[in-house]
Amino acid sequence: MAKKKEEALSLEEALIKLEETVNKLQQEEVSLEESFQLYQQGMDYVKVCSQTIDQVEKKVLLLNQEGNLEEL
Repeated sequence: MAKKKEEALSLEEALIKLEETVNKLQQEEVSLEESFQLYQQGMDYVKVCSQTIDQVEKKVLLLNQEGNLEEL
């Protein structure tokens, strides 16, 4: 999976892709090699989700420090 494509995903899109990947991993007919590839894809989606959530948290903290609205 290309890095630029990962970064372009919204949080919702990454979560959907992650769920699809997990569902594929749970299928019995998945080979060991395919499992490793799916695992790596899943970890890439987890990374995108984590980075997106971190960015949002930092924006919320910044708003709070400046005395603006404290909405979560």
